[in-house]
Amino acid sequence: MKPFLPALLILTLVLGCAQAAEVERNSLGMAFVRLPAGEFLMGSDEAPESLARAYPQLPATRFAKLDDEKPVHRVRITRSFWMGRHEVTVGQFKRFVEASGYVPESLADGTGGYGWRSDYDPATTKRGDAFEGRDPRYSWRNPGFAQGDEHPVVNVTWHDAQALAAWLSKTEGRRYRLPTEAEWEYACRAGSRSRYSSGDEPQSLLRAANVFDASSAGYWPRWQPMALDGDDGYAFTAPVGSFAPNAWGLYDMHGNAWEWVADWHGEEYYARSPLDDPQGPAEGEVRVRRGGSWHTWAFYARSAYRNWNAPDTRYTLVGIRLVRED
Repeated sequence: MKPFLPALLILTLVLGCAQAAEVERNSLGMAFVRLPAGEFLMGSDEAPESLARAYPQLPATRFAKLDDEKPVHRVRITRSFWMGRHEVTVGQFKRFVEASGYVPESLADGTGGYGWRSDYDPATTKRGDAFEGRDPRYSWRNPGFAQGDEHPVVNVTWHDAQALAAWLSKTEGRRYRLPTEAEWEYACRAGSRSRYSSGDEPQSLLRAANVFDASSAGYWPRWQPMALDGDDGYAFTAPVGSFAPNAWGLYDMHGNAWEWVADWHGEEYYARSPLDDPQGPAEGEVRVRRGGSWHTWAFYARSAYRNWNAPDTRYTLVGIRLVRED
């Protein structure tokens, strides 16, 4: 079994990969970055006391519910793969729908999606109550706030993501799919072991991620203490690539839109995860999503944080990033 490379050597290799990133575009205009095979430590075992010091705005109870991030375990990604440089955009999803005839789930089942309520009262309404749905008025075309073609598509289900990957695979003759949870964290960390690919400090996200900051807090003043101390100018989604990439040239791995991954969620899966190319539990009830969104507090945008939803969930915060196999 190969030992881990020294941290300095890993960082040197990662930075070298970023400078000479191999990028290809597909028929929908999606850019993919070729990531090398490699090994990393997945998960987090940071003590609740340490997290409480880093995120003093949050109640201590939040730090006692992270067992699914443990134990930290070694993972080996045995094959190189192509990771979407950006989250799938509204324009790219639109071109897929028009070319394929696919009807997204929020329209096919007639129940719609979720949307931001512009008429809600921020002084009295709970944070979650600013969103309403399912409602046929809302879908990937209309999440209740303005989006252009370069913004990440949201209000898409896990099944919608699977349909997009299947159509691209058939059209181009190369296999597209959602990343496994292990591939996603490997790509997000890009050789780092810090809370974020940008470092340990929550404030480091201001240059790397569209998360809950002063722009968003203006719409949710009750949650001002949870906002980062800065203003990125985006209260909702931002055009993909608006922030600094990680060391492997991937954008918005933190924030902007939660990203569906392939795996079922398993609370205790990490304890029995295989070393090579873990695929997640064989069955489950909810699929994992990673990375946080424009509405996410910094704590929940950490590289190790795991969230989940039912596969038919469509929400204003959840989008897609695809993998293409080598």
